[in-house]
Amino acid sequence: MQQPRTTAADDLDRRIIAALQLNGRAPWSAIARWAGASESTVQRRFNALHARGLLHVVGVADLNRTDAGTSMLVRVQALPGKGRKLAEELAARPEARFLAIVTGTADLIVDFVARDNDQMLHVLFTDLPGADLIAGTENVAVIRTFTNAPLWDTGLLPSAAALDLRPSTTLPYDRDDWDAPPDALPDLERAIVDELARDGRLPIAALARKLGRSESTVARALDRLTARGNLQFRTLAEPQLLGFDAEFMLWLSVEPGQWEAAGRRLAEHPATKFLAASTGRFNLVGQMVLPRRTDLVRYMNDVIGRLPGLTASDVTLHLATLKRAWIRVDRFR
Repeated sequence: MQQPRTTAADDLDRRIIAALQLNGRAPWSAIARWAGASESTVQRRFNALHARGLLHVVGVADLNRTDAGTSMLVRVQALPGKGRKLAEELAARPEARFLAIVTGTADLIVDFVARDNDQMLHVLFTDLPGADLIAGTENVAVIRTFTNAPLWDTGLLPSAAALDLRPSTTLPYDRDDWDAPPDALPDLERAIVDELARDGRLPIAALARKLGRSESTVARALDRLTARGNLQFRTLAEPQLLGFDAEFMLWLSVEPGQWEAAGRRLAEHPATKFLAASTGRFNLVGQMVLPRRTDLVRYMNDVIGRLPGLTASDVTLHLATLKRAWIRVDRFR
């Protein structure tokens, strides 16, 4: 398995992707306005990137707000020479939401999402794929999100673009309802999430036909999902396509009394795509991007080194990403 090159994009492609990253379901007219091209050109470019497997927009349920499941990040060490084969076996599991081949103190990072403890127990300890290829694992449970990938701003468009395109939303760390139980999605809302997980830009009319419901009923249900923050939209494009050649996972140990201050500071950094509190020896876990690997030196010194309460850190640098938001992102390029 060879990670495909993702550099075949021009400035217009990057502006289109950046606009979709701000709002994956924004009207084509709004995308075109910030991309600086006609609607027909923007749609044609999107379709071409999508056909090559370079760009996807998908709907994702917020695990913190709904009963869709819980996340467990697994750091995997493979037997020598078996990492690629193991990656394929793990990626084939439907519970694997994300999988990357990395370098550092782990060989693979897998994000498993399970509906409950019984399913997670089964995945991790009863039926873990490729167990005969694994030298060791470390499980890190995600317990609260500071920020996530749908909220990331690439910085490739003016700040006014975010104000125009992005729906008003509360950042996860600013929520005041963390003690509220997760929402149990009604059947219609769950069906909408399932359909949009395959195509996040599916028009209301097509969505209504698939579900056998009226357009008005589906539109109202979708509005409820997005207004409550139960449904967000991910724009899946490899960071290299946008000029970020270094993608990495950051694993931090922070003193408990400084956990929130460190998390808030790091969540606001433009390099941060995802950051969450977690269990285990690492209590802050993040996914970051930088333009170049050499930027890691300054980043670790000036950003991570100045976090309050930091006691230890680790970096696993991505070599290849097989899966994002349950979608294989490496097969068709």
